Amino acid sequence: MDTHKVGSDTTVLADSLEIPGIGHIPVNAYVLKAGEPVVVDTGLSIADRDFVNALGSVVDPADVRWIWLTHPDRDHTGGIFDLLVAAPRAKVITTFLGAGIMTTERPLPMDRLHFLNPGQSIDVGDRVLDAFRPPLFDNPATVGFYDEKTRICFTSDCFGGPMPTAELAESGHANDLKPEELRQAQLLWATLDSPWVHVVDASKYRATIAPLQDMNPEIVLSTHLPPAVRMTDLMIDTITMAPDSDPFVGPDQAALEQMLASFEPGGMPAAT
Repeated sequence: MDTHKVGSDTTVLADSLEIPGIGHIPVNAYVLKAGEPVVVDTGLSIADRDFVNALGSVVDPADVRWIWLTHPDRDHTGGIFDLLVAAPRAKVITTFLGAGIMTTERPLPMDRLHFLNPGQSIDVGDRVLDAFRPPLFDNPATVGFYDEKTRICFTSDCFGGPMPTAELAESGHANDLKPEELRQAQLLWATLDSPWVHVVDASKYRATIAPLQDMNPEIVLSTHLPPAVRMTDLMIDTITMAPDSDPFVGPDQAALEQMLASFEPGGMPAAT
């Protein structure tokens, strides 16, 4: 996990997962050092990740007041219960539906919840964070937010894109890719993560992009993309194209069998 600052008071806790045939998917959490510190998502639900320890290099977990859960998928909730123990004053910002989804595995303590819907705001001491529904999402509980003080927009899965290397996924910036490379990566992710974009009314979908244009953030922070600085117009143009892009078609059983045949029983590629 790589930790680095972006903007004046925001830190990225960057991780990644390799998906064969796709690339390295960034999996970011964030720390916003507001008057009441905010942790945005809590990393991967994989046994060898110690999210709270990584967080401790950025902020004392005991000082955390808010845990903004952009949605309750397993790549966003890995450290949430450990963090609730380490941060006894923190409350989890989520929705009624988000809390409900969490109960299918392990319920969040009700007295630690703060329900916040798109269109509402919350005061975190020295600024107000404005909640909104990103145009692209893979979970109906998704809520991102805009920090007007720093002009940073946290977009959850929206704007994600696989990177060619783990190094770029964890320690790079979105503009390390050429514009067309970034466009193709983001369109791939859009159609993989939000396949509904091909079957909805395209004009209604594109209308949901307008709030992002009105925000005009200087920095966009997605869970699944390295930090994007002063690239908002380019990325909005890209997701506007999503309904007209080719649908993602994953490997079928024949492809899986071919993949398995290339490995020895121990999991290493067969010698050639």
